[in-house]
Amino acid sequence: MTVIYKSNIVEDFHGTKVADPYRWLEDPNCEEAKQWTQEIKEKCDAYFQDTISREEDKARLTELWNYPKYFVPKRVKNRLFYLKNDGLQNQAVLYKKEGEKESILIDPNLLSDDGTVAMTNYSISGDGRYIAYSTSIHGSDWQEIFVRDIDSGKDLDDLIKWARFTPIAWAPDHSGFFYSRFPEPGTVNEEDQGNFNKVYFHKLGTSQDQDQLIYEHPNKELMFAPFITHDDQYICLVVRHGTAAQNRFYLKKLDSAGEFIHLLDEQDGEYTYIHNKGSLFYFKTNLHAPRGRIIAVDIENPSRDHWKEIVCEQEDTMHAIEFINGQFVIAFLHDAHHQIHLYKEDGSHHKEIIIPLMGSMTELYGKHNETEMFFGMTSFLSPTVVYQYDFITDKLQVFAQSELKVDTSQFATEQVFYSSKDGTKVPMFVTKKKDLPLNGENPVILYGYGGFNVSLTPSFNPAILRWLEKGGIYAVANLRGGSEYGEEWHTAGMLENKQNVFDDFISAGEFLIENNYTNKNKLSIMGGSNGGLLVAACMVQRPDLFGAVICRVPVIDMLRYHKFTIGRFWISEYGCAENAEQFQFLYKYSPLHNIKEGEKYPPVLIATAESDDRVVPAHAKKFAATLLEKAHKDTTIILRLEAKAGHGLGKPTSKLIEEWVDFYAFLEKELI
Repeated sequence: MTVIYKSNIVEDFHGTKVADPYRWLEDPNCEEAKQWTQEIKEKCDAYFQDTISREEDKARLTELWNYPKYFVPKRVKNRLFYLKNDGLQNQAVLYKKEGEKESILIDPNLLSDDGTVAMTNYSISGDGRYIAYSTSIHGSDWQEIFVRDIDSGKDLDDLIKWARFTPIAWAPDHSGFFYSRFPEPGTVNEEDQGNFNKVYFHKLGTSQDQDQLIYEHPNKELMFAPFITHDDQYICLVVRHGTAAQNRFYLKKLDSAGEFIHLLDEQDGEYTYIHNKGSLFYFKTNLHAPRGRIIAVDIENPSRDHWKEIVCEQEDTMHAIEFINGQFVIAFLHDAHHQIHLYKEDGSHHKEIIIPLMGSMTELYGKHNETEMFFGMTSFLSPTVVYQYDFITDKLQVFAQSELKVDTSQFATEQVFYSSKDGTKVPMFVTKKKDLPLNGENPVILYGYGGFNVSLTPSFNPAILRWLEKGGIYAVANLRGGSEYGEEWHTAGMLENKQNVFDDFISAGEFLIENNYTNKNKLSIMGGSNGGLLVAACMVQRPDLFGAVICRVPVIDMLRYHKFTIGRFWISEYGCAENAEQFQFLYKYSPLHNIKEGEKYPPVLIATAESDDRVVPAHAKKFAATLLEKAHKDTTIILRLEAKAGHGLGKPTSKLIEEWVDFYAFLEKELI
């Protein structure tokens, strides 16, 4: 492929001159970028034309995906509401169930012909009369909120625009709901479109321009998530600055005309509301407890010397907590899988709920005054099983469970521990056929993320079953940067410590080779978003170690990432090149800036999407262009640019299958 041109842009970062010859690819509408993109698409199409097993893989993946998928239900006024996908539906359907009668409430598959409009959130009014639900088009993070009358099944005229990541908090009188949104386009400069987040109240039956402003803050970069307390007495705001793990917490009485109380305003830790008894508020926090603890704060006497510790920090990380039936239900992370324990209101341990399935809790739902709860559990070999637990009888039973069209008993998952470069012990899940010989000849997909406090606990992906059937091994490394072992594990993989994440991942690959799972020619690595940064950095740092790289919707340009869409929200995680000290470590590992002239890199498939408004496609395009220019001529570089798709939010089943067909075609061609 012929490079159209290289610009002569050179930027001075604190005395270091950095060239940016492909900055023109940041503008998808310039003619050169359009021409380049068209050529790269043609190259991608040509690459996949001669792959052997595409039709066979597509047929089998379609079979494997075709099983019912269940989600955790919510009970409102003696009716259950839950999502379910019959198998190959592009989007899960929302059902309501009263007694034994089940009916469809919202079918997002009817919102578009190709399934690229997704329902991303829903909230039911306390009287069970209305549901407010948000939709996203083509995977965009921007969402619109609609309201439907549950009994008639018809939408009202209400429409909320310019929302992003907001919860929907119904008022106790069910007259409307609280939400947060960004400015209407055109009312602020384009660079501020993701700033000035404000909280509003929408009254049913009125237009959005009549919505009441509830709260705004002089700091334009703060974002707000409103909710109503369990006792319907307070409106609360979870206040965040970007993606920082630390947050603030504001509140006021719903019937008060006064200002919000800035209860927790230091942003010195994570504070997650659990429940309250009058003025006594219970929070999960990692302040002075990296693995979490429960504290009680009396908002009428909130000074820190009056805070009371209810449940102290444990050896395992507190991941999720709900207050149900007068008890704290705590999901702990034990070596990257979940265990559920009950604690009494005074903080004393009551019991562990023994779960038949070892894996990850997908969701936990119950109310403080109810005697039942629902939760989902999944693993690498089991789709979500929804359990129902009765607090009175201490009975745990299956509420919903899928039947797969494959015998998963032929496979097994083991957890291994390996040493990273600095000696840190890192866990990794390895899933394969039980009788697969460890002869060093097995193809491997090694998956990782390592950032933003995200834990990679066991999860089910039907596409991986196809890989296992073909004799492959699937390994997931629990790298630093996640929250598997609390906030200390997270901070050990962020900012100036980011290299630890890459070292952890490289060490995982070396472990798999040294222990005869595979060899370097059959070891592939995969990651998306921050995980795309991970695999790109590891590929650039250790091109000799990997047989193939699948780099999905990646963050690549670490000197300019904060200039696109919501990239500035990640500064707390990555740092910013405008800071002289932070520039040094960003420049040192930034994949875009560390590609070596003439280096033979492993084959790389860079997958991005045209509508990605979280990590813009420019990252992937500039990475591909630089590799095409600098890498050894025998390096395989494929850029897969997907239409009508975003960062991954609400991606339809049909697109997921097509994507994995290409992934397997790539690995079949490139792993020796």
